[in-house]
Amino acid sequence: MGKQLKGLHYRIQVSPYDCTGCGVCAEVCPAKDKALVMKPFASQANKEKDNWEYAVSLKHKENPLKKNSIKGSQFEQPLLEFSGACAGCGETPYAKLVTQLFGDRMIIANATGCSSIWGGSAPTSVYTTNDEGHGPAWANSLFEDNAEYGYGMYLGMEQIRNKLADLMKEASEEDISEKLKEVFTEWLEGKDKAEESKSASKKMLPLLEKERDNEKVAEILDNKEFLVKKSQWIFGGDGWAYDIGYGGLDHVLASGDDVNVLVFDTEVYSNTGGQSSKATPTAAAAKFAAAGKRVKKKDLGRMAMTYGYVYVAQIALGANMNQAVKTLAEAEAYPGPSLIIAYSPCIAHGLKDGMSCSINQEKKAVEAGYWHLYRFNPELKEAGNNPFNLDSKEPKASFRDFLLSEVRFSSLQKTFPDVAEDLYKAAEEDAKDRYEAYKRLEASYAKEDN
Repeated sequence: MGKQLKGLHYRIQVSPYDCTGCGVCAEVCPAKDKALVMKPFASQANKEKDNWEYAVSLKHKENPLKKNSIKGSQFEQPLLEFSGACAGCGETPYAKLVTQLFGDRMIIANATGCSSIWGGSAPTSVYTTNDEGHGPAWANSLFEDNAEYGYGMYLGMEQIRNKLADLMKEASEEDISEKLKEVFTEWLEGKDKAEESKSASKKMLPLLEKERDNEKVAEILDNKEFLVKKSQWIFGGDGWAYDIGYGGLDHVLASGDDVNVLVFDTEVYSNTGGQSSKATPTAAAAKFAAAGKRVKKKDLGRMAMTYGYVYVAQIALGANMNQAVKTLAEAEAYPGPSLIIAYSPCIAHGLKDGMSCSINQEKKAVEAGYWHLYRFNPELKEAGNNPFNLDSKEPKASFRDFLLSEVRFSSLQKTFPDVAEDLYKAAEEDAKDRYEAYKRLEASYAKEDN
């Protein structure tokens, strides 16, 4: 496990009563001798019940590894558990990972769609808290206004935190201890940085308790939950981001403010029955495109990049886990708007290998040149470096074989054989055009650097 973990034992403990039986964990397990093996429920329920109860009773241990790494992130407690998603859902792994990285200070505005159903169907929410009682604050809004809803949360939070900054400056002019004044200064300097505000807040709280007889100090203490910089996230699917909520999303990205948008791109209106969306690619069969979509997919990421000050990325967890973790960390740290588009295999795709292979399907999509990985970081340009990184390598697998591995494409051969081949070729050309456009973009920024 590494020298940093010497003397420690690591165990993956499954809750037999909550496992959906999708088999994804067993499928992707990298161990030579599989650490996770699927077995009948009856043979495991009683055996693992006590192990589970013991595991959840253990106290939190400090993570000895860097949190923003593949291995390090997985030693962080997920603050998302037991979702109501379809078995093998491609969306939930991304949301779980985000909570492992930022969950103790997250605020989530969730557009209506699959992620609002598996994320907050009554009577429970999948989001939970850590041993300190901190976890994501989650709320659901409509398709058409979720970006604005999340932006409103951010603006409200900023008003409160700016008021706290004013109170600290005013209190520092009054009769309070020098130690508290020092911590106020430390907080003010790191106010908009996650770890700095967290560290200063931890030092501040016991001092505030001691000096709460001061009116301004008491008001700061009453609003202590706002001391740590919040991580504002806006979640939703492609139906929201590409279609119904696009106007609001564009408005919020254009604001230049520090919000993070995560789009679960299933390339179809999944939650409402599989209708075609602007994210649906050429040749894919869906409701309202039963004979295969005839026009190419909207390039939401490239459109957002034209602003020049929006962090934009496309990720696929199964294709490059390091790139996905790095992207999330960069986007959250970027002091402006960020848009992350995450490829999310869906039960509506009809994976021929089954949804237990959904993570592997993401890897196949990138290897075939169907989905592309990149990061556009405006801060790099400000530093005189190339802001655009095309993280996908040249496609090496068969594009056509990838299409035929999913029923949404292969079904055309039976239902509309007269147009199937032409649409497959058009889909491949569209994907190649997009990849070449990204290569030209990378090259053009490289020229500017020189």
